[in-house]
Amino acid sequence: MIVFDLGCENSHRFEGWFASTAEFERQRDGQLLSCPLCGNTSINRLVTAARVNTGRSARMPQDSTAPESPPQYANFDSARLLKLITHIVENTEDVGSAFPEEARKIHYRESPERQIRGSASPVEVESLRDEGIEVVALPLPPHLANKSH
Repeated sequence: MIVFDLGCENSHRFEGWFASTAEFERQRDGQLLSCPLCGNTSINRLVTAARVNTGRSARMPQDSTAPESPPQYANFDSARLLKLITHIVENTEDVGSAFPEEARKIHYRESPERQIRGSASPVEVESLRDEGIEVVALPLPPHLANKSH
């Protein structure tokens, strides 16, 4: 799948997932695409920043004696990222491996709405996103990984 940043002539931005560039063009030319905000069918691809996969994984330092690592995310140094992650862990319910099922129940209003976290495989994450369920990967440092609440 290819993800394109799209926009309509009313300056609304959104993304679309396509099997190929040719499939995007076919749908656009057939006016099968419309803006989810205003319904406009004049859709164009927007310029997107390239993502380069270097094969290097970003990891949190194992202990406080490790040298300061470079920022992992734009405008976030390791200390800020750790503070953000700690806040998220302290304010969410850990549902563990039941995350995909629980996220669906909340999305489809079969369970009460609440903030949850847990684990999911890449295939499960993709499936959740295909259903319109927003999922964010969160790098948990070891000392927070087993915190229940």
